[in-house]
Amino acid sequence: MNTSPLFFIVIAGFIFFLSGCSHEYTPKPMGYLRIDLPEKTYRVYDSEAPYKFEYPGYAKVIADKSFNTEPYWINLDFPKFKGRIHISYKDVNNNIAKFLDDTRTLVYKHTIKADAINEKLYTNSEKKVYGILYDIKGNTASSVQFYLTDSTTHFLRGALYFNVEPNKDSLAPVVNFIHKDIEHLIETFEWK
Repeated sequence: MNTSPLFFIVIAGFIFFLSGCSHEYTPKPMGYLRIDLPEKTYRVYDSEAPYKFEYPGYAKVIADKSFNTEPYWINLDFPKFKGRIHISYKDVNNNIAKFLDDTRTLVYKHTIKADAINEKLYTNSEKKVYGILYDIKGNTASSVQFYLTDSTTHFLRGALYFNVEPNKDSLAPVVNFIHKDIEHLIETFEWK
């Protein structure tokens, strides 16, 4: 039987092709959608409240209308990201220790799910603004919380929440983006 070299090449190619078609399928890892982040711009929040600060132009200030709201409570909504910073205010009447303890308790309730909780101290003696920014790492309900006070008259607390299931990987770009806005809010914050 006289077989041509082309026949062997075709057979070898066919065998090579079949060997590449194994039954094992490796799916691509699940990815996350790309998030387009807006350009940073800021506006001044200055109302009848005893405080003022700069907040992002892509956020909306909305009065808190929950059932237990108190005067000067507001929300900073980030509609594009389904996020909200809840801001509550209290007058200090020799009860600053209670407010500080309550804040710390609320932050450290996230310890169960948190990978880490970092604290960053803020001090502005000129404006009499003192506080702590809590950076909560992990799949927690709130990833950033903070408080600001003048230690004698005013106390303000803020907490960032998203209206989505916590997932540190998919939320990370947005959390980092809004974290910078919270730092800007704290750095521009003033009591009136």
